[in-house]
Amino acid sequence: MRTQGTFANLCIALAALVLLFVGGAIAAVVVAGAPRLVEAGTSPEVLFSLGMSLVTSTISTTICLLLSLPTAYALTRTHMPLNRLVEVVIELTLSLPYILLGFALLVVFSSPMGKALRDAGFAVVFQPAGIVMAQLIVNLPFAVRMMRTALDGLDRRLELVAATLGASPFRVFRTIILPLCRNSIVSAFVLTWARGMGEFGATLMLVGVTRMKTETLPGSIYLNISTGNNDMAMATAMVMLLLSAATLILANLLNRPRAHAVDGGRACRGR
Repeated sequence: MRTQGTFANLCIALAALVLLFVGGAIAAVVVAGAPRLVEAGTSPEVLFSLGMSLVTSTISTTICLLLSLPTAYALTRTHMPLNRLVEVVIELTLSLPYILLGFALLVVFSSPMGKALRDAGFAVVFQPAGIVMAQLIVNLPFAVRMMRTALDGLDRRLELVAATLGASPFRVFRTIILPLCRNSIVSAFVLTWARGMGEFGATLMLVGVTRMKTETLPGSIYLNISTGNNDMAMATAMVMLLLSAATLILANLLNRPRAHAVDGGRACRGR
């Protein structure tokens, strides 16, 4: 059996160090939070924050997918004016601190336009609707990038053949692009939803954290730590850890190659 070289052993040692660092943080949450998980599951405040996180994340993720898919199509399949500038603006937000994005929304919704929206019945600042807005500003660029990656990975020849045969762009989108991107779309939904569940910086800046009103799971952890209730904070963190683990497992299952597709690829290579 051939022994591994020095470089390979060094990489293994560094990987073990990374595992120790990340695994230690996760283990700390499990050890401190697991004994109080039942207490957290019966706490009205934790249940409220869980429900708030589930509802707002689901709404914001649905909006993200409805907006990101046509946006990605426009960027990759059309001659959109100022295409490159649009890409830069969208991707710029990926590198900005979330608290800055939340502050930007606060400025927008505190302006005369924002006040007009509030008077019309769409209140955002310090309201639950603001949680959805905060999750949108954080996750929409991420969803657009995922959809762009999925569309860029498709075989364009199928679309060209369909267009040659007379299919309209919408029919090509509906009958070719959507079916081929189905797993990527579902995976993007799951991952975007998980990011929404954990969003805190932009939410804190736009709506604050008010108990039993704008309290999400991350907000509940923040409030409990602020009041010295570290045990409940760790229990709430354990709830989030379980949700994240379930989300990761689901995303990996969706991204796993289909057996018939793998066999077909092998068959083609064997010809």
